[in-house]
Amino acid sequence: MDWEYHPVRFAADHAPELPLAYTTNGAWSGHRRFAYDLVRFAKPRIIAELGTLYGTSFFSFCQAVKDGNLSTRCFAVDTWQGDPHTGYYGGDPIYEAVQSVTLREFPGIGYLVRSHFDQALAGFPDGSVDLLHIDGYHTYDAVLHDYTTWYPKLAENGIVLFHDIVVRLGDFGVYRLWEKLSEHPHLQFPHSNGLGVLFPKGCPPAFQAVLEHRDELVAHYIDGA
Repeated sequence: MDWEYHPVRFAADHAPELPLAYTTNGAWSGHRRFAYDLVRFAKPRIIAELGTLYGTSFFSFCQAVKDGNLSTRCFAVDTWQGDPHTGYYGGDPIYEAVQSVTLREFPGIGYLVRSHFDQALAGFPDGSVDLLHIDGYHTYDAVLHDYTTWYPKLAENGIVLFHDIVVRLGDFGVYRLWEKLSEHPHLQFPHSNGLGVLFPKGCPPAFQAVLEHRDELVAHYIDGA
């Protein structure tokens, strides 16, 4: 397996604009090292993220692009207004904080798209997105809608990440969609609310060996979370 576990220093951890409660101790923080190594390994051309808030996952992607000197462009799509699960927080200060860090640390790499997910679709040609991260409103109907509307944008052998695949509280329904989709080649992590890694349009040859060592891979990132 050619997968590499990289040492990493996340610039976002030292950004005064961002609360450490989100970047290092939030629901997504346990997946940052995997996300970083994934981008370094896959070398995607385009990353599109649906749902960003303070940018824990987004800055992990951007850090990998910067450190690996990749040509990847990373797009964060969000209204920065919230939803019934995160709460409605009136997002100008959060958006401005994420934008400040993006411009300072990741110029030419990270781009914020402040819009609803459906409105942003027109900005991405079909088949252009190599890595799609879905982390918006988490009801079953909402995540199914996000997946089906963005599926045409996914490149052949593209990768989709789903957060919160183990959360079964209230009307969270990502786990229900994940159970249906996981007939495709996939990885899944049970920690930090769960992360699903899906290859819905086919698994590229480079990832075949990775999937054969999935138990080792998953154990490594759980232990290091």
